Amino acid sequence: MENGRAQFPFPYQPYDIQEQFMQALYKTLDQGKVGIFESPTGTGKSLSLICGALSWLTDHEEKSRQKTAALLHEGEASLSTSTAPSSAPSSSAEPDWITDFVHKKAERDLVSKLKEEELKRKKRAERLEMIRNNVQLKYAMKRKSCEDEEAFKLLQLSKEEETEAQGDQEDEELIIAEYESDDEFCGAEDDTDDELVEEHVNKIYYCSRTHSQLAQFVHEVQKSPFSKDISLVTLGSRQNLCINEEVRRLGSIQRINDCCMEMQKNKREKPHHKEGAKRKRGPAKPVCPYNKASALQQMRDSVLGTVHDIEQMLKLGRETHSCPYYATRLAVPPAQLVVLPYQMLLHEATRRAAGVQLKGQVVIIDEAHNLSDTLSSIHSAELTGAQLCRAHSQLTQYADRYKSRLKAKNLMYIKQILFVIEGLVRVLGGKVGQNPQSQTTQTGTELHSINNFLFKAQIDNINLFKVLQRYFEKSMISRKVSFTTVHDSSPPPAPLCTVSPADQQGSEAEKVLSASPMMQVEVFFMALTNSNTDGRVLAHRQGTSSVKFLLLNPAVHFAEVLKQCRAVIIAGGTMQPVSDFKQELLFSAGVGEERITEFSCGHVIPPENILPLVLCSGPSGQELDFTFQNRDSPRMMDETGRILSNICNVVPGGVVCFFPSYEYSRRIVSHWEASGALTRLANKKKIFQEPKKANQVEQVALASTSVTFSIEGINFSDDLGRCVVMVGMPYPNIKSPELQEKMSYLDKHLPHSGGRSPGQALIENLCMKAVNQSIGRAIRHRGDYSSIVMCDRRYSRPATLSKLPTWIKSRTSTHTTFGPAFAALRKVRSKYLVYFTFQLSYLFYFLCSAC
Repeated sequence: MENGRAQFPFPYQPYDIQEQFMQALYKTLDQGKVGIFESPTGTGKSLSLICGALSWLTDHEEKSRQKTAALLHEGEASLSTSTAPSSAPSSSAEPDWITDFVHKKAERDLVSKLKEEELKRKKRAERLEMIRNNVQLKYAMKRKSCEDEEAFKLLQLSKEEETEAQGDQEDEELIIAEYESDDEFCGAEDDTDDELVEEHVNKIYYCSRTHSQLAQFVHEVQKSPFSKDISLVTLGSRQNLCINEEVRRLGSIQRINDCCMEMQKNKREKPHHKEGAKRKRGPAKPVCPYNKASALQQMRDSVLGTVHDIEQMLKLGRETHSCPYYATRLAVPPAQLVVLPYQMLLHEATRRAAGVQLKGQVVIIDEAHNLSDTLSSIHSAELTGAQLCRAHSQLTQYADRYKSRLKAKNLMYIKQILFVIEGLVRVLGGKVGQNPQSQTTQTGTELHSINNFLFKAQIDNINLFKVLQRYFEKSMISRKVSFTTVHDSSPPPAPLCTVSPADQQGSEAEKVLSASPMMQVEVFFMALTNSNTDGRVLAHRQGTSSVKFLLLNPAVHFAEVLKQCRAVIIAGGTMQPVSDFKQELLFSAGVGEERITEFSCGHVIPPENILPLVLCSGPSGQELDFTFQNRDSPRMMDETGRILSNICNVVPGGVVCFFPSYEYSRRIVSHWEASGALTRLANKKKIFQEPKKANQVEQVALASTSVTFSIEGINFSDDLGRCVVMVGMPYPNIKSPELQEKMSYLDKHLPHSGGRSPGQALIENLCMKAVNQSIGRAIRHRGDYSSIVMCDRRYSRPATLSKLPTWIKSRTSTHTTFGPAFAALRKVRSKYLVYFTFQLSYLFYFLCSAC
């Protein structure tokens, strides 16, 4: 079978659509293409990805071995033939002995190279086998030694000249090394000894949004036929993988990172004393007891030998007294399957720090329906006025404290950073070095191109590339300033910049971020080095003032992933509509149509297990038009209450109702409370409302006979979601400055098609993606069933219907009056009653309570 496979190992007899999925996936990987794969929740997408991708990886490795062996055999045969005396006269102008010598040398070189490649392959196979047998590996020790050395170089806080070393040892470590020449930061680092760098095997990188989704994927791998043969490692942040309780209790990820790296520095640091000098007494510096080479080596072997999820790795780390964070990074080169979060793969600096190498490898991005937004979010940055002032104060304290011991170049760059911070404060209407009374009273929001923003802040003459890529990175000024202010018990000087009272108060999240405001400044500076056309800067001067960088072109950061990888798979339960996805992320990144493949499959549920309805009017004949102008009318709200009441009369189990926004949900529920409609609903089913904070979602105790108002992040399987009601269409806020700028950017840079501008298409697609994600939560497995009621006449438009998933669109019926739709729901209810009667008898209680 060309570019395909006849059969795939699978833990059970796969569905037909799973067979089709794996065949399409295998061909896409074999041909090195970019694939967009859509498989609804409940169709076994994860297992299809696992078995299809790992089957290809196994075959690819075998083909590589066979090809190498064939070339080796051919080279040896050719060499043997060429050594025989030749009787044919040479047609070359060169003497025969020269021609023979050149040919023989080339053949020997070929054979030598092939033998070397075969030897490398055998050594790698032996190494992986040793790992599975939990043998102590010299490679693990070498890799750990190399990483320790790199970390030591990054964290080594430089010493000043001995004649100037008057302060204590801690102050010495915080002095920036002498900066002698701009050119010294341009050169490459010294080449690392090849023996210390372990070669990366062919591998697949799988990433998803949350750690719970990654854990679920790993559990699917454990159930697959590949569980005993595959070497898998799951990567995560220190916040997720640290087992040192003293560090974990610090809470914020920035504090955990700082403390961990400080402990590494303390571990590698060797005190240097002058002859005859008295050793300074002081408390011992803390080091991490879990960061030991032998323990990390042992844990790495165990991780690669057996498939572990994060919870299992944490347990293993505590048992072996070793750090899961560093052990997993040691396991990346020999691992065949690396599981990691979105941010770790899509952000270049994070990717590099984690040891992820994409060249020639396969990447699978799951739950990718919001990939464009994710990329934009990862590469955007925001600074509040309070953070700017704290950063300015910290850096000023640092410069004042060490000004007599810093070289001229260092002081020059510190002054440039302070100058840029002061420029950002001026843009926000604040003043530097003046009293609060002298602040401007100008308020509002402004959008700027990057160049215009730099000009307005009067920092366009500063070379941000030099400050960022050279000075920030090499001097590690942000970290040293943070250490200075955290450990300095002396009172800070009077603030050099002033902000509004709203900025001074801040939120809990703000307090966490402000732990290292200089690092936030560094991130924002980096964002400003994007191309002028790829981003915008939003200056907000009302309430809590802030400057925010908005990335408008996520393709610029995704292009490197697409360029380096052999193949990229973008998968999700609902990927529709994909037109803007292709335009914004693939075509804009230079990927041609010929390299893109698409696969979309239906659902495994029987057609009668889903009833999608478009409802154009309610029980009293009121037309359902939830446009912004009409949705707040009392008549529309009353009609919505009547619709829900009728649905609750006939639908057993839970009803999930989605509203266009939190604010509209609040207003309509308040109206129902005043009119008594909410009480009537509560008499039929229990009522739950979605909390605004995501971490409170799991605290909502749902019942199987309930009405749930717009809960995100919960899968409404079985009796929790027997009917999904979409009230109106969740269009984004068109007045949002960010969205308006995004639309303008797309209209300017993307081709127009279908009579609608790319900006208008973006609005439609954002709305329908939200709809598809909402209604897709009702069907979770093959035996599940649900009704879907879309309450708005606009759903009946052909262009809107075309954006629904195929398996829903093909079964959708439109009703201009309420009666036929209600009859359809009653008919389905009768089927549910029969279904329940032949299933578990205790479910009858829910049927009675639902009526």
